[in-house]
Amino acid sequence: MGLLQLLKTQFLCHLIICYVFVLSGLIVNVLQLCTLPLWFVNKQLARRINVRLCYCISSQMVAVLEWWSGSECTLYTDPKSYPLYGKENAIVVLNHSFEIDFLCGWTFCERFGVLGSSKVLAKKELAYVPVIGWMWYFLEIVFCKRKWEEDRRTVAQDLQNLKDYPEKFWFLLYCEGTRFTPKKHQISMKVAETKGLAKLKYHLLPRTKGFWVTVQNLRGSAAAVYDSTLNFRNNETPTLLGILNGKKYHADLYVRRIPLESIPEDEAECAAWLHKLYQEKDSFQEQYAQTGHYPGPIMSPSRRPWTLINWLFWSCLLLYPLGLLLAQLISSGSMLTILASVAFCSAADLTSQILSGGSLDDWPD
Repeated sequence: MGLLQLLKTQFLCHLIICYVFVLSGLIVNVLQLCTLPLWFVNKQLARRINVRLCYCISSQMVAVLEWWSGSECTLYTDPKSYPLYGKENAIVVLNHSFEIDFLCGWTFCERFGVLGSSKVLAKKELAYVPVIGWMWYFLEIVFCKRKWEEDRRTVAQDLQNLKDYPEKFWFLLYCEGTRFTPKKHQISMKVAETKGLAKLKYHLLPRTKGFWVTVQNLRGSAAAVYDSTLNFRNNETPTLLGILNGKKYHADLYVRRIPLESIPEDEAECAAWLHKLYQEKDSFQEQYAQTGHYPGPIMSPSRRPWTLINWLFWSCLLLYPLGLLLAQLISSGSMLTILASVAFCSAADLTSQILSGGSLDDWPD
């Protein structure tokens, strides 16, 4: 292990990364709050400002993946579709098999310049979580309660509100609803057998209602569905803690562009279409397992420097006052302040380990 790699595994480095992310995120949240009056004067300008502010937060996580861990992503896609990425609104359907697949989805958005405006369908509880949840609130993320009768109306209304959105956006969907595990897969395939549906080997059964509502309400604003299937080389199972420790992974992403008008409008037909899509995704994963690659040519976009520049900006801005504070603590010689600092660091270490070992999917449905 080299000196630089050893440094990346140290708790102090992790603490600094978390400190910069949380404090910069709270500053951005305050700035977003200041845009509320502007919303009533010039709604579109307020939206554009919030896209840039949200980028300040989300791009830091992408920077950790791309620049800190040095992870790489190879994109398999149709050369005819490639020039359209980032130039149109789209619904991105992702498989949900890895702890960092949301981060890879964000990286996909970043490579084509739509990270700041990318959106997801998230649990309502997340709207109350500082930094990420508050950022999403101002970004007009679509929140749901997982209660279909309530969500059908509120989710549809939130999606309709995006029709005049001034920036190109991608709406990221995890149709499986939760991350793949052997236990969940076993339960899901029992449901498939009960309903007479084709069984899947690498995916859970997709939840069709949320997909149908999204497609129906984004017709006329989104141009296509990007069917995206993710896997990692060497049968690796990447984790957030691995990324934080600077471990390098290599992701392979297969993306197909499907025009939105080719998807049935009828709910039952749309559900059947989605089930067929997941059968095809399963065959792609089977091919990857056997050959180590997806079908189609490689069209990999290069990393953009903006994530690194943003990360360095916030680090320089926030580490200087922290350094002054630590210098004062040491020079004061006060045992109480030193013990308090040690207790704070220990608590932060424990918190980071808990967060790194879990995920949003551990929340109750």
